[in-house]
Amino acid sequence: MAMMPKRLKYRKAQRGGRLREKATRGNTVVFGEYGLQSLGSGWMTGRQIEAGRMAASHFLHREGRVYIRVFPHKPVSAKPLETRMGKGKGEPEYYAAVVSSGMMLYEIGGVSEDLARRALSLVAHKMPFRCRFVSRKHHA
Repeated sequence: MAMMPKRLKYRKAQRGGRLREKATRGNTVVFGEYGLQSLGSGWMTGRQIEAGRMAASHFLHREGRVYIRVFPHKPVSAKPLETRMGKGKGEPEYYAAVVSSGMMLYEIGGVSEDLARRALSLVAHKMPFRCRFVSRKHHA
C-alpha cells in the first residue's frame, strides 16, 4: 500500500514553493553505509517511494537493511476528469514528498558495496529525477 500520513492538521494543502535550493539538511549518509542521493528536485509520490523500497528489498533477498529517508507529507488534490470549472478544490488524490536536490532518499547497510550499488541502481530507475550513489564518509 502507498505511504501516507496517519493524520493531518489540514486535509488539503496548497501547492506552493519553489524547489531551487540544494538540501542543507538530510543530505548525508547517516543510518546505513551507502545511499541514493537525488540530483534533481520535485515531488515524489508515495507509490514511487514504495516502488523503490520494494525493488531494493527484493534484490537484497532480506540481506542487509534498507532505510527510507523521505516521507510523503504533502496531500496533492485533483479534480475528476471532464468536470466543469468551479465547485471548489478537488479531493486529495495522493501524497507526495517534497525533495530538494542533494537530499538522501534511501540508504542501505549491512551489505557489500557492489551489492548496494546494484540495488540502488534498480531503485534509481524508479525515481522521477536523476540520482547518484554515495557512500558514508568515515572520519579517523
